[in-house]
Amino acid sequence: MSEKVYTKNAPDAIGPYSQAVKVGSLVFTSGQIAINPATGAVEAETIEAQTEQICKNLQAILAEAGSSLDKAVKTVCFLADMGDFAAFNEVYGKYFTSKPARSCVAVKTLPKNVLAEVEVIAEL
Repeated sequence: MSEKVYTKNAPDAIGPYSQAVKVGSLVFTSGQIAINPATGAVEAETIEAQTEQICKNLQAILAEAGSSLDKAVKTVCFLADMGDFAAFNEVYGKYFTSKPARSCVAVKTLPKNVLAEVEVIAEL
């Protein structure tokens, strides 16, 4: 049986999906982009600033679920430009210190034309 996760400290889903779902001893987040939950807008323009906002959104969702970034076992990262890989990694590495398994791919376009999106699977 699954349980939906919702927090006002992260942006509302912009489609027909949940911020995260808990199943058994795991939590699966939806992909998070750099939307500021206070304004509902993408305010950051650089990959570094967007990655910071993404990680803060993920922290809030995982905390609501009873988990944390330290309990992440897998992330999937989407970049609009693989040229941002090093700068993305600089910020990502400050938040994901446990070094979970990860995939990182370049995509043609992301929602709201952001530069990155990250989803997480974490232990509870």
